[in-house]
Amino acid sequence: MGITALCDAQPPSGELSPVLGEIFLLLARQAERDVRRILSERLAHAEWAPKALVNVLALDEIEIARPIIAASPLLQDEDLLAILVQATIEHQIEVARRPRLSGRVADAIIDRAEPATLTALASNRTAEISGEGLRRMVDHSRRIAALRAPLTRHPRLSDVQARQLYQWVGAALRQSIAERFSIDEQALQAEIDKAVDGAWRNAQPSAVVAPDPDREEMERRLIDKMQAAGQLKAGFLIRAIRESRLSLFAQAMATLGGYSLGQVREALAAKTPESLYYACASVGIDRAAFPALLDDIRRLNGGPPGDAGAAVWLRGDISPISAARAFRALVQADIPGTV
Repeated sequence: MGITALCDAQPPSGELSPVLGEIFLLLARQAERDVRRILSERLAHAEWAPKALVNVLALDEIEIARPIIAASPLLQDEDLLAILVQATIEHQIEVARRPRLSGRVADAIIDRAEPATLTALASNRTAEISGEGLRRMVDHSRRIAALRAPLTRHPRLSDVQARQLYQWVGAALRQSIAERFSIDEQALQAEIDKAVDGAWRNAQPSAVVAPDPDREEMERRLIDKMQAAGQLKAGFLIRAIRESRLSLFAQAMATLGGYSLGQVREALAAKTPESLYYACASVGIDRAAFPALLDDIRRLNGGPPGDAGAAVWLRGDISPISAARAFRALVQADIPGTV
C-alpha cells in the first residue's frame, strides 16, 4: 500500500519500470485477500498500474475483481473477452455492466446468450449495442423473461422491436411500451390473439409425439453411463432442453432425481408448472433459470405444463430435499424406474 501511495502521489512517467511491475506482482501474489481487495480498489482508475497485475486482479475472486473490471482504463477488448471465456458468471456480469462497453464485447456477450449476462447488458445504457445486437436481444427475451423489463426502457429500442417485445411482456410493461411508442393496443392485441390461435391450431396434430422405443433405449443407456461416471449434473438437463431433446431431459430428470419416468411425464403434462419446478429444484437447477427453461419446455411440449396456479419459484429458495418431497406429494406415487 505504501508503494501504491507513492505512485499515486507521483505517477511514473511513461511505461512502468519492469522492476516496479515485478514488485507489485510479487506482493499481490503473497498478499492476503483483504489486501488484494484494497489494492484492486486503489488501482481501479490508475493509468500507471502494471498491466500484468491488472489482469491478475481481474481474474481474482469477484469481490477483488469487481473494481478492476468496472473501471480500469488498462483493460482492453481482448482482456474483457478473455474474462468472458475464463472467469465465472459473476465476472461475466461485471463485464456486461462495464461503462462504455465496446460493440465487439457486447456482440460476444450476445453470442454467448447467457441469461444473467444478457440482462446485465440490457441494463447498461452506455454499452455500444448495434441495432442488430438489440434485435437479437429482443429475440432472446422471448425465452428469457428477465430481459424484458430492461429492454422496454432501452434508449435505442426501435418501434419494430417494441412491437415485437410487446407480444411477450405482462400488462405493466405493455403499458410502459404503449406510452413510449405509438402502439394501438387493441389492434395489436387482436393480431396477437389471431397469431396465437393459428399457431395453436397448426400445432395440434403434432403436439403429442408418439414414443420412439429405440431412441428412448439409447437415451436411457447414455444417462446410465453418465450417472455411473458421476457426470450427470443439473447442467446436462438444461443443455438437453436447449438442444430440443425433451425426451432426453425427462430420462435424465428421472435418473438424477430418483423418480419414475411416469412421474416426470406427469409433471411435464400438468396444468401448472409447480411440480416441474420442484423436480428441477430437487436436482439443483437454480430457480432464477427456471422461467426461461419453462418457456423452452412449453415450446417443445406443444404448450404444457399450463400456467394455472402461482409462480412458486418466486417465493424464495427451497432445499433439494424439501423440493423432492413437494414433487412426490404432487405427482402420483410411481415406483422409481417404471414407465
